[in-house]
Order: sequence, then C-alpha cells, then structure tokens
Amino acid sequence: MQNSIKIYQEMRKKLNAYYYAMWVMSWDSETELPHGAVDYRSEQIEVLTNEIYALETNKTYLKAIDLLYLNRDKLDDLLKREIEKVEKELRLIKKMPKDEYIDYQVLLSKSSSVWADAKRQNNFEMFSPVLDKIIYYNRKISKYLQTDTLKGYDVLLDIYEEGMTTKVYDAFFQKLRDELVPFVLSSTSGKGPLPRKLSKNRFPAEKQELFNKYLLDVFKYDLNRGVLKTSEHPFTSNFTSDDVRITTKYLENSIESAIFSTIHEMGHGIYEQNVDSKLRNTLLGGGASMGIHESQSRMYENMIGRSYAFWEVHFDKLKEIFQKELKGVTLLDFYHYINRAERSLIRTEADELTYPLHIMVRYEVEKQLISGKLKTKDLPKRWRKLYQEYVGVRPKNDQEGVLQDIHWAGGMFGYFPTYALGSAYAAQIYFAMNKEFNIENAISNNEIYKINDWLKEHVHTFGKSKTPKEIMLFATKESFNPDYYVEYLKRKFSN
Repeated sequence: MQNSIKIYQEMRKKLNAYYYAMWVMSWDSETELPHGAVDYRSEQIEVLTNEIYALETNKTYLKAIDLLYLNRDKLDDLLKREIEKVEKELRLIKKMPKDEYIDYQVLLSKSSSVWADAKRQNNFEMFSPVLDKIIYYNRKISKYLQTDTLKGYDVLLDIYEEGMTTKVYDAFFQKLRDELVPFVLSSTSGKGPLPRKLSKNRFPAEKQELFNKYLLDVFKYDLNRGVLKTSEHPFTSNFTSDDVRITTKYLENSIESAIFSTIHEMGHGIYEQNVDSKLRNTLLGGGASMGIHESQSRMYENMIGRSYAFWEVHFDKLKEIFQKELKGVTLLDFYHYINRAERSLIRTEADELTYPLHIMVRYEVEKQLISGKLKTKDLPKRWRKLYQEYVGVRPKNDQEGVLQDIHWAGGMFGYFPTYALGSAYAAQIYFAMNKEFNIENAISNNEIYKINDWLKEHVHTFGKSKTPKEIMLFATKESFNPDYYVEYLKRKFSN
C-alpha cells in the first residue's frame, strides 16, 4: 500500500508539471497569443497531450490507483477523496481510444480561435463544423462514462456539478419557470427611458481600467498571486492558489460592463486564492464545483457589488474618475440603473432577475444537442425561438445570439446550468452568513475582508476536499433550498 502511495504521488508531481504547462498555454491563447501562432501552438499541445496520455495510462500508475481505490477506506480522508476523484477522472482515459482522445484535445486547442473569428464576423456557419465535432465527441464521452445511474446528458452534468442530473435540474428550472417568469414579465414591462448620461455616453477604457484597479484593492484580490488582463470573454483561470488570473472586457458604451465583469471574476479569484495551501500539490486544490464557484462570483457581483451600501461608499470615487461623464448623475440614479430589470439578449450583461432565463435557453438546447434531437445547423433558429419564449426578446443575428458564449468552444457541455444553480447557492449562503454578522454594515464600513474571511472559513478553504452537498450543509446548516433564491429576487425587485 505504501509503495502504491509513493508511485501515485511521484506521478502526480510529474503530471502537475505537464498540466501547468498546458494551462499556461491555454491562458496565453485567450489573452496574448498572436493569431498566426495558433497552428504552431496546437502542434506543441499535441506533443504534450501525447506525453500526458502516456503518463496517465502508465500501467504501474493505473495499477497503483486501482489498489488505492479498492483500499480507499484505509486511507486518510484527503487522500481517500483524491483517489476517488482521480479514479473517476481517469475513466475517460481508460475507455476512450487514444487517437480519439488526442484528436479531441487538438480540436479544443483550435476551437476557441475559430469561435472568436466567427463571433467577430457574425457568422455561425464558420463555427458550426467545429461545434458539430465537439458535440459528436461529447456524445461519445457520455457513452464512455455512463454508469448504471448516469447516462447521456446526465454524465456531462455530473462532471461539472457532482450529483446533479436532469431530474434535479428539471425540477429546479421548473420552479424558476413557475414562480419567476410571471414576475419577470410584469417587472420588465412599461419601463421608462434610461438616463442618457448612463445609457448613451462614452466611458473611455483607460478610465474604466483605473476604476477597476481601485476595485482590486477594495475586494482585497491579491495581486501578488494574481493578475487582471483583458480578453474577448471575461474569465478566471488558475492552477494553484498561488497563481490565479482573471480577465475583463472594456466596452466604451457601457460604464457597468467591465465593473461587474471584474467583480464577478474577482469572486472566482478570491475563492481560488483562499483554498487551503496544503491542497496545492494534490488534485483537491481549486473550487469544489462549478455551482459552488458560481455562487461566489454571483454573490460578489450582485449581492455585494450591486448593493446600495456598496455604492454609498464607492460612488464618489467613480465620479472622481468620470467627472465629465457622470456630472449631474446621483447615487440613486446610478443604483437604479445598475439594478434595472429588462429583457436583454446578452447573458453576461443580464440583470439578476432575468439571468436564469438565459441559462434555461442554454440548458434546453444542450439537452437536445446531446440527445440528437437538435442538429447543430438548426441551433440558431432554435435559440431565437427559445429566447423569444423565455426572455421575451429575439436576437437579430448570431453575434448577439448563439455565438455570444465561448463555453461550447471549450467542450463545456453540462456547465451552463451551474450558473443558475450557483446563483441559488449564493442566496442561501448569504442568508446563513448574515445570521453571524451584518453583511450590509461590513460593506458600508468598507470591510469586505470580513466577508472574504467568513467565506474562506465556511466555503473556500476546503477546495475539492468536500462535495458541493457537504459544503452547502457545512456553510448553511441545511441542504440546498432554492426558496432562498426566489424569495431574494422577488424581495429585491419588488422594492
């Protein structure tokens, strides 16, 4: 047994070095890689992927994991959890033919660049053949990984949120559909014009960047272990708690876009930086799941960043930077503007109230694409229909429709539902935290570190060492309950 542990730990150290190299190249491709270098980089990724595949399928390594898995109850809690996760993750390596595995990794190394070009040119047909191949592989992956209890789309859902299935998600979304859709329709009708200085003005990117640097300090995002860059689609990327990188995007016709994209990604980043350092060289570092991760980013963005208490403290700084652009704009004007509820086309720009409706569209089309009920070429048409039905608006083109998100270019089928789930987690966690100290007072006193510290102790520090269900139970003293989310939204937007 001790020899198997030694074999596993030595191989893990070597694999982590390869994973880190692949991760750095992935980060680079989304931020600074010259377009002309895409093919050359893909060649190097193919070489590294082959090396990783050889290590992960090493017979001695697999035999050690199998032995440890069979005797997992004799291991300490952390190693037991790690072995259970690595055994699950290696199922794909064991069952997917090598040529398919390598081809799929190479496909994903090029797909985000194709997606970005297609989006810029507003041309879904450019991306459609690549997306069709990605869907094809995800169907195969779901078959390779299916079990007696998980089949089809459920296999992919479980990858991103352990224990979640279409049965659970269908019930969750049905609750939102029944209780929120009528409320949304009434809340987003008959709205008056928006203040022109906020909705029609130009806000120079260099000024937005200056305010974002101010926000990094407000939220105590550690720049010694992180960076802020720009990308086509804001995202967070990390490998350990010591290397956590976030991006944002500046739109000069929108004062709030970069602000809340940055706060959102800082929520992800602070989570990662707060994971216990003892997990750094294990496979348990990083967020517990996509849903738990999204609960942190949505809480920081919406429940903290869009609160009146927050802007009572920081609006003067915003006006100091945008003196000309915000002249005559009051705190109340700004607060109402950033919390307006409206039917919109872009998920990342959607308000809290309508946001889960955007996710329902993606959830429905993903189920149909993976099951084969929807063909890739018919996706834009189906997308427009569902947006009209769920959100009440209809995209005029693919750029503001089916091409707006990067996730499918990364093969991330089963990921989107965690966005809505994360928002529901956030409401429940916020309620539990507020029982222990007054969150609004902490925000008003510019003491967001108190929020960071509580979340670190109750959510962040565990990394992947606990399941999502275990973390929710530990942090809130009860199982997941979506009622907190519905009540929170109705209370906020009724006011």
